[in-house]
Amino acid sequence: MREFDLYEPMRRWLQTYLEDKYIGWEVITTIESNGMRLDRVLGKYGIIEVAAIGVEIQIDVLGIVRKNGKHKLFFIEAKKTQLNLHHLGQLWAYCKLIDPEEAFLMTPEGFGSLNKILCVLKREDLLDFGNGKVIKKMKIVRWNRRSNRPDQQTMIPKV
Repeated sequence: MREFDLYEPMRRWLQTYLEDKYIGWEVITTIESNGMRLDRVLGKYGIIEVAAIGVEIQIDVLGIVRKNGKHKLFFIEAKKTQLNLHHLGQLWAYCKLIDPEEAFLMTPEGFGSLNKILCVLKREDLLDFGNGKVIKKMKIVRWNRRSNRPDQQTMIPKV
């Protein structure tokens, strides 16, 4: 299995998730952001994120909701292997720079070395991002290939 094979099922899940959560908002999800810089993808939808301009950010699955001139961004980073600190660091950097509404790190293979960091050492603070006024948390979750949706029982932090 290629990592790319995970993108479309995750995009479909994100589309439904956002449509259910943001009723009355325009919902856009795309996987073209995995091969194109974020600023260019957002530009196609008339969105300018100054922090993203000229920066090599490629989001595996991108979600956008917008209404009345406002927009919110949603990121999914997909991994086909067990997770590690490098994977978390990649998404963390994207979140600290762009401050999406929500961000997910998903894998069908398990949490790998992140299991010790998050479950044994209890360092959920490493999931924090936000603008300083509102603290958000990246969500780490196992992707269930059979149901093509995240396994909510495995989500960290618990919601």
